[in-house]
Amino acid sequence: MTKLIRVVKENRLAVITIDNPPLNVISKQVFRELGETFDELSKDTETVAVLITGAGNIAFAAGADIKEFPNMMGNPNMKEMVKESHAVLTKIDQLPKPTIAVLNGLTLGGGCELALACDLRVAETQVQIGLPEVKLGLFPGAGGTQRLSRLVGNAKAKEIIFTGDPLGAIEAEKIGLVNKVVEQGCGLSEAKVLASRLTRHSLQALSRIKKAIDEGSEATLEQGLEIETNLFEEIFQTEDVKEGVSAFLDKRKPAFVHR
Repeated sequence: MTKLIRVVKENRLAVITIDNPPLNVISKQVFRELGETFDELSKDTETVAVLITGAGNIAFAAGADIKEFPNMMGNPNMKEMVKESHAVLTKIDQLPKPTIAVLNGLTLGGGCELALACDLRVAETQVQIGLPEVKLGLFPGAGGTQRLSRLVGNAKAKEIIFTGDPLGAIEAEKIGLVNKVVEQGCGLSEAKVLASRLTRHSLQALSRIKKAIDEGSEATLEQGLEIETNLFEEIFQTEDVKEGVSAFLDKRKPAFVHR
């Protein structure tokens, strides 16, 4: 079976490419391979950040594979199938490394849900992003109703999901759905520049920053401060903080070992 996920590692960065032409739809195989890939990356101490993009210049990922939908209708295992999709996207969401989705074309349905599971999103100017499931009599079932509302607010999320109409890159940036818009064809190179600003830092610090923000945003302020305090205590026990402080005092660049 031909692999639909390609991984290239360079300079503490892993670049994942979905290669399922023509539209890089998120099939069961793509989900399975993504899960396996992120299992490996979670154990990879050399990789500090991860980029995800789509092959070609038409689509990042233009939704789920609708040809697989008939098998879901009336299926007694439907709930378990949905949970499997949730598990993969949660694995991506909770990866203890920064993740950046590089949107280089259509980013719809399951493709949008995949992008929402990443920490940051860089979109090329031609990108159309949205959750059009309502047009099929459905609604987003792989985390879209939950992650989109947490990112852009309930009212805007409802508008996007109720209408099913995609947003252009500029509008998506205005509402905070994407972090940065770049020229067509420049998404991957610009995302690598952004990633290089992350990978120069300690993975021990980056992973705790991510955890503090993600867990704290679902808690009260008091609970969030407790989460931050515990993680701040942890970071002071790492080799990287010793190296960072020493490098600062010695006026040199730190050489982090990520432990």
